[in-house]
Order: sequence, then structure tokens, then C-alpha cells
Amino acid sequence: MSGAPAQGPGFRRGRRIGVDVGDARIGVASSDPDGMLATPVETVPAGGKSLARLVALAEEYQVVEVVVGLPRSMNGGEGPAAAKVRRYAGELAARLAAGPAPVPVRLVDERMSTVTAAQGLRAAGRNSKKGRSVIDQAAAVVILQSALEREKSTGRPPGQPVDPSGVGPEG
Repeated sequence: MSGAPAQGPGFRRGRRIGVDVGDARIGVASSDPDGMLATPVETVPAGGKSLARLVALAEEYQVVEVVVGLPRSMNGGEGPAAAKVRRYAGELAARLAAGPAPVPVRLVDERMSTVTAAQGLRAAGRNSKKGRSVIDQAAAVVILQSALEREKSTGRPPGQPVDPSGVGPEG
């Protein structure tokens, strides 16, 4: 045995980061280079310096892609929170495209990621009230792990690419 993980024919090898954008905090998770497991990285305070920190993390982890959770309603619709995340992802995509090694950004459906993360933390005996930043990281893990699994099962990149020109999703 070579020890290489079995991946679908379309799986792209390389480390990714997952991002859960919130009004106060941004949870960040990373995957291993084989895309098997997403793990928490850190919680970035939302605001002016958050984009620079995410670009720095993308460079530090030498990622091949950034996956941003897109909040949708249970029926799949998008409201003001989704519009805000789309704008943020566009700004992030523009910054990452301008770097020495351009990194694509993809939006993936994040329905229930925070709920799933909070339930997992409660099951592990963690108090969610004391660890909001931990929930943000755990939500980023849920978003990224879901994206990795979707790509492995379909052989296609998950979600939709973000146009780095800021015009909207690529088609």
C-alpha cells in the first residue's frame, strides 16, 4: 500500500481553509493537504483588518482554495446576511487574486453549520455561552468538512466560484 488516501477522480489535492463570516467574528478552519479532515484554526475579529488576516492565513497555509459559508434560509433563499457575505467574499477573492499565488474563493451553502457546531460542542461537554469564538471555528470546520466531502463524492469543486473582480459569482 502506498498510504495515499483514496479520492474520487476529480478531487484536487491541496490544503484549503474554510471561513464562517459573522458580524462580530470570523471562524477559520483548515484541511490537511489530502482533504480528509477539517480542523479549527482561529477566530478573527470581524472588521477592517479581517481580510488582511485571512489573506495572511491563506499564504501561511499555502492553500489552493478558500471556502466561504453562504448563509441561506431553510428554503434556500438569500437575505441580507447572504448579501453581506457575498460582498465580503468578493473583497477576499480580489485580494487573494492580486497576490503572488492567486487563490480562488468559493461560496458554499452553510445552512445549519452553526447549529451543527453548537450541538457538537454541547455533546463534547463544551458550554457554548463561554465559547462563542470556539463555535465560530467549529462552524468553519463544519462548512469546510462538508465542502471536502461534497467534492470527494461528486468529483467537482463545491459551491460556486467568486469572481475576484467583485462583479458576482463566476458562471
